[in-house]
Amino acid sequence: TAGDIEPMHDVEIVNPDHVIAHLAAGGKLDMQIKVEQGRGYLAATTRKTAGEEGRPVGSILLDASFTPVRRVSYAVEAARVEQRTDLDKLVIDVETNGAIDPEEAVRYAARILVEQLSVFADLKGMPAALEEKKPTQIDPILLRPVDDLELTVRSANCLKAENIYYIGDLIQRTETELLKTPNLGRKSLNEIKEVLASRGLTLGMKLENWPPAGLEKV
Repeated sequence: TAGDIEPMHDVEIVNPDHVIAHLAAGGKLDMQIKVEQGRGYLAATTRKTAGEEGRPVGSILLDASFTPVRRVSYAVEAARVEQRTDLDKLVIDVETNGAIDPEEAVRYAARILVEQLSVFADLKGMPAALEEKKPTQIDPILLRPVDDLELTVRSANCLKAENIYYIGDLIQRTETELLKTPNLGRKSLNEIKEVLASRGLTLGMKLENWPPAGLEKV
């Protein structure tokens, strides 16, 4: 067993009951053991590096398991605190080889997790596409009532009947939509188009954030 190893003064055998080999009566086993530091699991085939080509004849490379944790399992169970019964508790079962205390292994794993997640807590700034958009500035002329266009009474009344009170309402309508308005014919449509054109506007325009907050019917 590992308890038969004669270690150097600065080496401690943490699992002396570990079985190394089974010997027949009168058998003898004499060997030198090389111990290295590492992480995780390392297969013997991956350790055949150029630096080990000169190892003595009779050397045996073994798969190396550097982790001191042998087994981990967890379960979520119902918990009760005073009158509350809708709580859960996490039960973690950790088994090690004795090189580290199970409680310390959990603390160490928690520190690693916190360090890994800290990169998300330190994120700074936001992509331009996700930044809050500033309100679109609306041309003041669009906030003026259609009466300011000085249309004929017939055309103005037809627009108001369709809830078109502001110039901003009007320019978003298409010719087809206006022609469907009762009592508004081609002549009135041409009048509207000419008046809008004189102000650099057309029908069928698209406006964002319309109507603006606080805009009332006139």
